[in-house]
Amino acid sequence: MKKFLIVSGLAALFLACGGGEEKKSESAASTPAGAEPAASAPASGGDASKGIGKFTKVDVSPTLDVKMAESGQTVFDVKCAACHKLTDERLVGPGWKGVTTRRTPEWIMNFATNVDEMLAKDADAQAQLEICLVRMPNQNLTDDDARHVLEFMRKNDGVK
Repeated sequence: MKKFLIVSGLAALFLACGGGEEKKSESAASTPAGAEPAASAPASGGDASKGIGKFTKVDVSPTLDVKMAESGQTVFDVKCAACHKLTDERLVGPGWKGVTTRRTPEWIMNFATNVDEMLAKDADAQAQLEICLVRMPNQNLTDDDARHVLEFMRKNDGVK
């Protein structure tokens, strides 16, 4: 159990280490899963604010999807809380406060579902790795899990 908590906590590092100065994009409506995956990952010359992975457009509503956020909290409790606080305080990884104002929904979801490639090719993810000093392990989150965690992060950042 102790090993599981340590590994799970390290896994959460990927999202919180996604801090930075970029603003997230605004969008209007939420699709049922909240995301529209693209057919293929963008090349390294793609939109850097979206990261590297299949998510090129993630629709988020101006208001919170409460059910999705509750599901995201469950994922956080199991896979993220051992390393991350919901404040700006660090544990193993940085706190999550404000992450949705610093990163686009696409970047967050690409990092959540494509950790290894993001750390290998995304300059912002690499810069955060240098700060965090701990490599975020791949937690094998489903697209829905990642979208739900994103919604929980939005709740944590004050979206009502």
